[in-house]
Amino acid sequence: MYHQPVLLHEAVEGLAVRPQGVYVDVTYGGGGHSKLILSKLGDGHLIAFDTDEDALKNVILDERLKVVNSNFKFLQNFLQLYDFEKVDGILADLGISSHQLDSPERGFAARLDSRIDLRMDRRKDLDAVQILNKYDEARLAEILRDYAELPNSGRLAALICKHRREKKIVSTTDLVSSIKSAIPPGAENRFLARVFQALRIEINDELGALRELMIQGRDALKPGGRLVVITYHSLEDRLVKNFMRSGNFEGKIEEDFFGNRTTVFTLITKKPVTPSQEELVRNPRSRSAKLRIAEKN
Repeated sequence: MYHQPVLLHEAVEGLAVRPQGVYVDVTYGGGGHSKLILSKLGDGHLIAFDTDEDALKNVILDERLKVVNSNFKFLQNFLQLYDFEKVDGILADLGISSHQLDSPERGFAARLDSRIDLRMDRRKDLDAVQILNKYDEARLAEILRDYAELPNSGRLAALICKHRREKKIVSTTDLVSSIKSAIPPGAENRFLARVFQALRIEINDELGALRELMIQGRDALKPGGRLVVITYHSLEDRLVKNFMRSGNFEGKIEEDFFGNRTTVFTLITKKPVTPSQEELVRNPRSRSAKLRIAEKN
């Protein structure tokens, strides 16, 4: 299976699909969420995005579906291209796919010895090899601190720079070997996952793209339209939570002249929805998922 969709029914139910509506799945992947949305659509429309060319092999043949091989930060551009002024719902599953994790040539997993790539869109020039060998020590430390939230980011950056002076870091094994002395015993997998996460966020500008999606999604939604987002780490979840609650990324709720709170969205989920025990057993990779749903006022 290319990818097992996380919180599938909860997310699509959160969209409250209207048969004649227009919906956007900004992370098509294996097409799991899109397939369920289409099953609930009548003569409505679904626009799907994915930067990974491998995902295009999973395209469902359905005249109601348009799949765009581009980053979802260009949401508004493509909605205008296809003459969709406003939409009824937007769904985003921000995790990397099982296909990406399990494909050695993609370099997404520390456990697989391969070139460390980490590009979602392989048309891009910047990959992890360039970052690890060309970024200076201060910048590497900043990435590991800000995107992995690791307390020993400075030491990790120093170890990477020391290693690359002797041997270029090209593979996942090279990276793991370079920082081995700084990995806490008993927490190797979790620690390395955060290191890889930091590099992936930098390469793919994941947080910048997410901010663009939230802003453009707010403007693209009709009143009563739903925004449904599944996150997998605290950096993503914080941005989504703040934006849904306040309409900005700082979480500051604005007030009008009379002191009335002004909010763009009404929260459908007061607290995030997480996978059931049954789903965790079926798909352990879903364990960090958090689903948040908001409706535009």
